[in-house]
Amino acid sequence: MSSKHQSTGPKVKDHQPSAHESLPLPEANAEAIQFLSNLSYLSWDLHIMEQHTQEFIKFHILPMERKMSLMKQNDQLAMTRSVKEGEDVKTKTTFFPWRSTQGFVSEAANLLLLRMMAWRQLVPNNAQFLALDTEGKLCHSTYQALGTQTIQVGPQQVDVFIVEQTVHSTEGIPTSCQFYLLSDGHLAKRIQMGSPGCCMITKMPVLRDKDEIQPGPVFEKQPLVWEDDMELYSKFVDRKEELRLSHASYLRQHPEAQALVSDFLLFLLLRQPADAITFAAEYFGPFAKRNPPTPSLRSSDRLNPFRSLDPERPTD
Repeated sequence: MSSKHQSTGPKVKDHQPSAHESLPLPEANAEAIQFLSNLSYLSWDLHIMEQHTQEFIKFHILPMERKMSLMKQNDQLAMTRSVKEGEDVKTKTTFFPWRSTQGFVSEAANLLLLRMMAWRQLVPNNAQFLALDTEGKLCHSTYQALGTQTIQVGPQQVDVFIVEQTVHSTEGIPTSCQFYLLSDGHLAKRIQMGSPGCCMITKMPVLRDKDEIQPGPVFEKQPLVWEDDMELYSKFVDRKEELRLSHASYLRQHPEAQALVSDFLLFLLLRQPADAITFAAEYFGPFAKRNPPTPSLRSSDRLNPFRSLDPERPTD
């Protein structure tokens, strides 16, 4: 990553640079500046379990270092902040009720959300979450899409998707950061509005290709020749015999059923209707519980009971 720092003060004629001013600007490496250095553990719904972040800038005049630790402890979230400016170190621990952190987006969760926005090239409307301001107090943050832009990364030009996050502090002024994201979600550039410094990658990473969903396997239906399968055929014979014995037992226990079937067959042979199925439906229709009682003997020339009595009215 690289960093640039420019003085915004007025110029003075014939000003001779001091020993500190004549030194070159610090380069962005592990000894000069490091942003977004964190170790985090998140749940599947992006709830923070544990997070340790560190940000430090080593300038020749006033080095600065910030550390923050978040830890879920039972029904509360413990936050420990340590700010070191020069030789002055300030440490403070704050506890938040766990219920008050619903919707809180930590640094790690923020990077995941930004990556999802970069993949989809879309920022949800009215996206608003809880965040921590520079003083470590809970406030709300918003996201806004700023479109796409082409930037120079080393010898290569790439298109990036820009998302601006604004943290609306309840006591101070809002702070905004612009994130320049590659197509696969890699962070290429980060600018804090109002700050003279910025972070930017100097080497193009290997972009991850979009996942292609492979079609599922197709299993063609194979013919089942169960007669040739000894096990299936044996089960079929056993089941057939079981049903035969069950039916015979039922008819022995209900002799009226056998008499009913005999009457139907006799009436069927006497009438000899062209449509035996419709005739059977008319004959056994009165025995159905949902139908009103009707005479048991009805003409086989009547209309099909499955059709409406009105020839012009379609069947339901």
